[in-house]
Order: sequence, then C-alpha cells, then structure tokens
Amino acid sequence: MQASPATAPAEAGGAARGLRARWLEGLERLHVLENRVRWAYTLPEGVSHAPRQLAAAIGQFDGVLSARENPVLRSLVVVFDRTRTSVESLEDQLLSLVAPLPRGAPAVPLHASGLAWLPVGLSLLNLIAGRFLSRQAQLAATAAIAWPIWRQAAADVGRLHLGSHLLEATAVLVSLRQRDLTAANATTFLLLLAEVLEESIGRRSDALLLSLLRPMEGQVWVLREGVEMQMPLAELRGGETVVLTAGAIVPVDGTVLGGQATLNEAAMTGESRPTAKERGDSVLSGTVVEEGRLLVYAEQVGAETAAAKISAFVRDSLASRSAVQLQASRLADRLVPAVFGLAGLTLLFSRSWRRTAAVLQADYCCALKLSMPVAFKAAMARAGSQGVLVKGASALERLAQADTVVFDKTGTLTTGRLEVSDTISFDSAYSPADILNLAASIEEHAVHPVALAVVEAARGQGYRHFEHTQVEFVVAHGVASAIGDQRVVVGSPHFVLEDEGIDPRPHQAAIEPLLAAGKTLLPIGFAGRLIGVVALQDQLRTNSRATVERLRALGARRVLMLSGDRPEVAERMGASCGLDGVHAGLLPADKARIVAELIAAGSRVVFVGDGINDAPALAGASVGIAMSRGAEVARLSADITLLDDDIARVADVKAIANATMARIDANYLATVGINSGILGAAAMGWLSPVRSSLLHNGSTVAILLSALATASGATPGRGDAALDVPVDEDRPAEPVLTRAEPPDQDRPHQDGPEAHSTPGRFVF
Repeated sequence: MQASPATAPAEAGGAARGLRARWLEGLERLHVLENRVRWAYTLPEGVSHAPRQLAAAIGQFDGVLSARENPVLRSLVVVFDRTRTSVESLEDQLLSLVAPLPRGAPAVPLHASGLAWLPVGLSLLNLIAGRFLSRQAQLAATAAIAWPIWRQAAADVGRLHLGSHLLEATAVLVSLRQRDLTAANATTFLLLLAEVLEESIGRRSDALLLSLLRPMEGQVWVLREGVEMQMPLAELRGGETVVLTAGAIVPVDGTVLGGQATLNEAAMTGESRPTAKERGDSVLSGTVVEEGRLLVYAEQVGAETAAAKISAFVRDSLASRSAVQLQASRLADRLVPAVFGLAGLTLLFSRSWRRTAAVLQADYCCALKLSMPVAFKAAMARAGSQGVLVKGASALERLAQADTVVFDKTGTLTTGRLEVSDTISFDSAYSPADILNLAASIEEHAVHPVALAVVEAARGQGYRHFEHTQVEFVVAHGVASAIGDQRVVVGSPHFVLEDEGIDPRPHQAAIEPLLAAGKTLLPIGFAGRLIGVVALQDQLRTNSRATVERLRALGARRVLMLSGDRPEVAERMGASCGLDGVHAGLLPADKARIVAELIAAGSRVVFVGDGINDAPALAGASVGIAMSRGAEVARLSADITLLDDDIARVADVKAIANATMARIDANYLATVGINSGILGAAAMGWLSPVRSSLLHNGSTVAILLSALATASGATPGRGDAALDVPVDEDRPAEPVLTRAEPPDQDRPHQDGPEAHSTPGRFVF
C-alpha cells in the first residue's frame, strides 16, 4: 500500500524510495478556492494505479476532509481544513508518495477488467445455490457477499453522511435479522447489479465527452527557406509554414498560404461533407486532409489551438455542476431521513420487519443524483460533435431558460467577410471589369480579407491579369506597383487620395452614394489620377432570418441586434432578418450596458458576438456565445463557442439545451413519482422487499438510460433556407477584418513577383 504521509518525505533517499518509483511526476493547479483545490497530475512512465487509490492515499493526510479522483482525466479534487494544512503542504506530501505498484505492472481499472461483475456473479450464485448450504453457512455467505454494501455504508457513517448507501445496508441488515435470506440475497444481488449498471452508464456519458478529445503528438513537416523539414510537434511555434498532405491531421489553427485540398472537418464542426480549402481559407486543428496538399501559416499552436481547448473544455465539463444538479442533490440528501422516518413509522404501526425492509429498498438518491449529470454530459457531447463547445452544465441550463437573444451585427448576422458590390470606372479607357482586374492583379500577392475579396470577384468575372512590376507593400495602407513607367496604387482612401495626392473631387457625386450605403471603398490610382473605385460590403448570412425564426420557436420572446453602424443601415438589416428591435450607433461599452439593462429588467439574455469589443457583453450576458471566427478574448469570455462559422448552430445548441432540460424535468418527475409510489406500496404491505428492490433499481437504471439518450436524436431542422431579401443596402460603415493577418514576409508566394518591402494589411 502507499507510504504514509508522515513517513514518505523522510524516505526520499531510503530503501523504500529505492525499491519503488515516485508515484506522481508532477502536479498542476487548475483551480484553488479557500478550502478546495483541483490538480491535474502526471504519472512517471511505467507507474499506474487502480481508480481511487490516489484519492484514498490523500484522504489519509492530516487536514484533508474529502478527496475525489478522476483517473481518466488524471485530475484530483481535495477539500481540506485550512487551519490544519495548506495547498503547498498537500502538494509536497503528494509528490513524496512512492508508487503503490511495481514499475511495469500497471493496474487494470476495475470496470475494464470485469472484476466489477465478480460481486454480482457471487451474489447471483448465492441466490441460486445458497439453499444447498446449511443455515449458518448461508447466513455467513450472504453477509460476506454483501461486503461492498457494508463498506459503502461505513464510509457514509465515517463522513457523518446520511445517504442512500446507509439505507441499502439497513435494508439488507433487516432481512438478515429476520433470517429472510432469500430477501437478503435478492436485495444484495439487485443492489450490486444496479450499481454496476449505474457506473457503466455514468462512464458512458463521460466517454461521450472524452470522445471529443483531439490528441496531438508526433512529428510535423514545415517549410523553412524553401526547404521542407520534419520537426517534433511540441517544438512548433507560431509563424511557421506547415506542410500538409493527404492523410495528415492538421496540427495547428491557421490560414492556407498555398495549395488546394479537401478536409474532413466532421470531428471539429460536425460537417460530414469534405470541405475544399485553398489560399486564404482558415483551417482548424484536429481536421484531416483527405486529398491534396496545403501550406498553412500556423497562427495558433500547442495549447492555443482549438483541439487543445476542446481537451480543456472536456476536463472542465466533466467536473461542472449546474444549479439544478445541486438542488436535486440537496433534495435527495434531505429525503433520506424522510425514508428512514417512513420505515420507522411502518415498523411502529405494522410491527412488520418485512414491510420495513421493503420501505428501505427505495430512495430518491441514485436517480436524482446520477441522471442529471449523465443527461448534461450526454448533451454536451452531442453539442460538441456538432461543433459547439458548451463550457459546463450550467451554461446549458441557463440557455434553456433564456427568453431574449441579442446579436452583434458584424460577423454574426453578417458573414464578417467583405465582398465586392460595385466597380466604377472614372476613365473611358477602362471598363468596370478592367478596374476590377487591375486591382486584383496588384492585390493577388496579399492575403488580407480585402485582397481576397477583390481577387475572388475578379476570378468570378473572367479574370484578366495586368502585367506589372514588383509589388510594394505599404504597411496598413495598401500596395503599389507600375505598369510601364506609370505608378499604380491600390489601397485605403487615406493612402491613395491623401498620401499619393490624388484628387477625388471630380468624382464625388459617384462616391457619395457608396459611402452613404456604408460600403468600404478601395480607390485605384494610375499615373496620378483616380481611374476607378471598387466598393466592398459585408454580406447578410443567407440563413440569418431562418435562424431568428427558429429561435422564436425555441422560446425566444425577443430577438435584438446591436451595432455600431448608422441607424438607417442597421434598421434595414434588422427588418430583413425579422428582428424585434435594433440598437445602432453604439460604442463598445454600450453593448454591455444594454445587456445589463435587459437582465436588470428580468430578461434572461443570450448574447452572440465575435469581436474584441463584444467581450464585456459576452461576459455579462446570462449566456455568451462566441462565433468561430471571433477574437480570442471573445471566445474566452463566452460560455459557448462555435467551431463552425454557421449562425444556425446558435439555434442548434438552444434546441439541445431545451431538449436536455425537458428530459431532466421528465426524469425528475418520474423519479419522484415512481419512488414515492414504491415507498407507499411498501409501507402498505403491498410489496415484498425483493419486489420493492426490483422496482426501485430497475426504474433507476431506466431513468439513467433515458438521461443518456440525450446524446442521440437529430437536431431539429436547421434553418438553412436562403433569404429572398435584398441585402445590398445593409452595409457596415466599418470594414471587417476577421483575423489578424501574419506578416507577408513569412509567407511563400506561389506565383507572381516577390514583394520587396515590408508587407502589411489594410486598415481603413
């Protein structure tokens, strides 16, 4: 067994340490409260232990009140008396423990080895064949086989806890006292069987969540100075160019620099169809290259990737508890004395130990305490498989209660991606198509959103390339080149019109309507003259209105939009989406203020956003939902994060939350109703102890299976229908750059002349 806490430190250099390896390699504090700490622990190579061994060891430390271990996630939660010990002291004692098993002899988890079924098998054998033994032998065998029940009851007594285990042990003890060995054996068998089944169902719900883990390890190919080389993934840093070929798992979150490929993103977004990726597209870690080849700029690596954050999300979700779970747990604990009281009254009035034993067979604890976490974990696993990360059971509970949904405009109701809406030529020698092609010819060497939108629009209209000299990138302004001996500039109005000294006044009449519509302008200057302008706009998502309608059907009484855009533009978009209200012309602080006002008025608010300025509103809302392409601070502030850039996922997770709480409510009513009926019938003498146990344990397992079913079933119809509304007028006054672009000098250009100056991106 483990070395005692008192002696383990002293044995650091002694014989015990020489014979056994240190039990723990390291500890990482995950969460610390006044008298509670949670660690993640690592084991040295070759050292293992059976479930709950570590918790049992630390439970012997002075000052420890309780300890709970999750050997699958390798986490340990300890409640302690701060007047008797400290976190630092506990860590020192833990790290001083020697391994409980020899190296190379890892323990097999009880459930994995099948040993958990041994007591069940023995109890069944005793139930069937025990009658061939003498009376005294039967009594001894029954008492011995019920050892797991006695042990659990003794643990409850030791913790001064009046729980269901004490009820169960008392029921078996009453049957033994009456020498009703058939009832005692049957009760023991049913209790042990139910416990194994309940643990199995609980592990199944954990396994559903654990299936979302995206382990990343091994080697990765990178491109450095034109040479492909392999390196350990652990050494990869942001800014590297990762080379991916067919069959590779994407190890980073980043942007495609070159190549074409199809990716299977089902593991991360739930999308079953392969997704085509090319230059400018974003990719997520954990997805798989089915065919093709990509060069990817690594923006997020290691613990910052989506795959790594899913792992952290799973770890936190397994330990999270919602308000309804806590209430149900407290109710179950309060009802145990009531069951004991009913058993006492039954004995007092009926003088029947048989009736009393039947009453003690039923309680509310198991179904109430187990079914809710199973339902929540199954629901979170289901959401995760569809590309929605829910950070804990309480987020699902609050989402189901929400009655008001508030959307930020840009990047949520709109795509957050600029698209070309207008191309105007101010020179008769150039058609609008020539203007677009000229802009694309210069911009095709950049990877920022404006450049990508211009190149994509040109290709959609039969792209004709203009020959030009090397491109000069002007940081945060634009690009410049030359055709013949004439200078060409494309970029922000500030760069083209002010820095380059090009006069726009002769064309002001054509420019003003574009500005009034909130469009982003990309002027093109040639030989010192303004020869044209390309207007870009953010697009309303095709399924925005359908998503709003679904949210109303799922219980949202109001759906609102917040925007920093001009009121007339925002209101037109709100009407297109069928919103109940629009708040426009807002500063970042105004969004959080409006959310706070709605909550103060009694609304349960869901806020959906994606920008840095949305973080206060996301944190202040009843439930914050961050879009997949949002800023990092937005995703950290949110309770729910979407991995798929699809607004319909907001309605999907609302549907999952509603279904989960409906399932929990139904299971709660079933638990109370069935067990109250069993208790009443047992007290009246209508049920024997065996029948009472069979009904109670059978109904508990059925309720747990019902809770587990939360993970199955199709999500209600996705609102993917395209809107039949014009969106050209609904444009933001500001451009939208959905992610910070990496420096272009770090990117290999696949075609076209090389830039010879420090590249940058447009900020208009």
